[in-house]
Amino acid sequence: MAGGAECLESGLAGLVGFEFGGTEFGGGDLRGRVEDLAADLAEDAGVRGVDGEFQGLFPAGEVEQFRGVAAFRPSSVQRAWRRARGFLFAEKDVVKWSAATGKPYGVYGITFSARDSTALAGASDVAISETVRVLSGAKFAFFRDSVSLGLAKQRGCTAPIMEFGPDGAFATDLRDDGKAIAFLREHGLEEGKFLCCIPRLRMSPYWKMKPGLLLDEKKHALNESKKEHDLAPLRQAIVEVVRQSPMKVLVCPEDSSQMELGKEMLVDQLPEDVRPRVVWREKYWLTDEALSTYVRSAGLFGAEMHSPIMCIGNGIPAIVCRWTEQTSKGIMWRDIGLGEWLFDMDKEEEIPGILPAVLAMAKDPAAAQAKAAKAREIVQRRQRETMAIVGKSFTAA
Repeated sequence: MAGGAECLESGLAGLVGFEFGGTEFGGGDLRGRVEDLAADLAEDAGVRGVDGEFQGLFPAGEVEQFRGVAAFRPSSVQRAWRRARGFLFAEKDVVKWSAATGKPYGVYGITFSARDSTALAGASDVAISETVRVLSGAKFAFFRDSVSLGLAKQRGCTAPIMEFGPDGAFATDLRDDGKAIAFLREHGLEEGKFLCCIPRLRMSPYWKMKPGLLLDEKKHALNESKKEHDLAPLRQAIVEVVRQSPMKVLVCPEDSSQMELGKEMLVDQLPEDVRPRVVWREKYWLTDEALSTYVRSAGLFGAEMHSPIMCIGNGIPAIVCRWTEQTSKGIMWRDIGLGEWLFDMDKEEEIPGILPAVLAMAKDPAAAQAKAAKAREIVQRRQRETMAIVGKSFTAA
């Protein structure tokens, strides 16, 4: 997500509902947007600075400082476990939940893959079988892409309800309009007259984002070998948008390593005649400011996933470039009718289509918005249908 976290990446993870102090986060609201639990979130927050935003989403007394940043109080987690009617993400936590409480659980908006997007190798058969076991114990399992749904069925998952269910990030509604408007004014970006572009490496360089992590030589080597191949098409799209349309381009990040990447691979290599109409976001931002910026743009293109998801969830056009290392999550674009805006960078024949797609978005914003609106309707319909099932499961529990 734009807050920097890779949301609900692989294995088993999802959000069905969690009660804190009588306030339920989940269901149709999903405003909690909790990205990791306890220590994991605290570790992320220390890097990304999200603890203040996180604190503001939950009732007083439920959050404490953990390793110097915000986290759920262990006593609050235990109390919530006893009171909640469902549970909230990830596979290891669902296993603990089921063993500790005997209460039911469901799975919502996940990718199920034979590989983790943070790993170079595929998962073992033992690990996959364990995930299938946990999925089979769920009251419902909603997968955010059709490939995941097919794989779960192929591997023998027996959950009573298995369907396509949109990624929770489609429902993101956080805003910081003040910061976004101030940034746009400072850099001469007018509403509806610029596109956003987000670069990405094949493997997220967490050693640059999380203190104490050592450089992963194999992942770094893969990134270096692929970054020109993967990002040159984005760079060329920026050039042609500036030269062939009235649009400007904002090069911005989804994780905190991408400001450097955007400057190195995109901005610094642009022709002199193009640079004056390209803005490089030098400082990192949080989800609220990022989304407040996206909704004022004419659209987004790039190699990330959750910023495009949030764009479509808010009616903003978004083009996705993907590769094998990102698992099958990008296939959700086909599932919601946006196959023409999905490009597989591992298929050389698809790469030439990126430039005309981005130019069409820049030259005919109305048509692009209409396409985004249709996709949003599909997402919202599935949100209503799947949340009705979630609601019935809570009632039954």
